[in-house]
Amino acid sequence: MKLSVAIDGPAGAGKSTIAKLVGKKFNLMYINTGAMYRAVTLMAIRENINYSETQKLCQLIENLEMHFDKDKLIVNEEDVSEEIVMPNISKNVSNYSAVPEVRELLVCLQKQISEKYNVIMDGRDIGTVVLKNADFKFFLTASPEERAKRRYNELIAKNVEVDYNNILNDIIKRDYIDSHRETSPLKKAEDAVEIDSSFMNIEEVVLYISNYITKNM
Repeated sequence: MKLSVAIDGPAGAGKSTIAKLVGKKFNLMYINTGAMYRAVTLMAIRENINYSETQKLCQLIENLEMHFDKDKLIVNEEDVSEEIVMPNISKNVSNYSAVPEVRELLVCLQKQISEKYNVIMDGRDIGTVVLKNADFKFFLTASPEERAKRRYNELIAKNVEVDYNNILNDIIKRDYIDSHRETSPLKKAEDAVEIDSSFMNIEEVVLYISNYITKNM
């Protein structure tokens, strides 16, 4: 039986961590779509390409060789997994991912992968655009304050100096940009199961999703 799972939600909701764990339970290929947008942002910043320079951005993307190796994202043979979660990328990624042509190119790539494999994908528009016909859809959220706290603790653990209030402000700003962009805005799919994880730990969310899938397969 072919299986596809979509997990959407705002920045810092824990989508990636949870999707990886659920993917392992059901032997699904995990596709971190947010990491793909972050990688484009990283490469564009390196090349001094502004998000308004659409043609240059498209050319950049068309020349990127991008694939996942377990938990790592490899771009042009370079492991960019650590660099793409740095604050400078978090601060800029919404502007680049809001560009319609960027989304079109990456969504096409994501759809191609989903047609070949049993997948679990997380992002902002998986259940509404990329995997419209996913077998299971979940919308994972939490309060901005809780999401900022999680991101703060994650970066502190990596010895990155950050300010909680700056992270909170960035998350609030990203929520606004992601939910108000013209192309594929962040929103819950009508047939998605909403999970507010503000007062749940990772294990509880993974168990909830896993039980739901098992019960309804």
